[in-house]
Amino acid sequence: MDFSIRVIRADEWERARELRLAALRDPVAHLAFLETYEAAVQRPDSFWQERAEGASETGAGNVRQFVAEAPDGSWVGTITVMVERPADEVRFGEPAKVDQTHIVGVYVRPEVRGTGVIDALFRAGVEWSWSLTEPVERVRLYVHEDNARAAAFYRRFGFVATGARVGVPGHDTAMEDEYEVRRAS
Repeated sequence: MDFSIRVIRADEWERARELRLAALRDPVAHLAFLETYEAAVQRPDSFWQERAEGASETGAGNVRQFVAEAPDGSWVGTITVMVERPADEVRFGEPAKVDQTHIVGVYVRPEVRGTGVIDALFRAGVEWSWSLTEPVERVRLYVHEDNARAAAFYRRFGFVATGARVGVPGHDTAMEDEYEVRRAS
């Protein structure tokens, strides 16, 4: 499939919302996202507008949302990359020990899985990470222990497990862990 990878624009908040809601309806969403469809669909337009603005080229610079766009203009996949520094507020998991980026919100529509979309999205996100004017030492993400498909891709793309584990917020059992993987520069 022919597609292009780019950063979203602030005025594309409705498209970003639609793609996020599609991701949250995926059968493995409970393994991949900390948010539910039911909670996300209730959020006001202002939430989505602020989210898109912050992750766009015109945003503050510490978050970027990349999308894969098909020739017909439809969005077929996305990842979001957040800059984390040791002094920053912790969003999820362990505080950053080094300057790093953190990949979240990974989603590819089922009909285009296996076409290279995810590879292209990760290349763009990782390249953006290494191009920051204030350099980072690594790119990290968390993967649920039961999300074998995602874990296999991350390994193939060069991410390695660090041994760090974190409980999933809202889950009380040890079976609901995610583990950290990273890719050094």
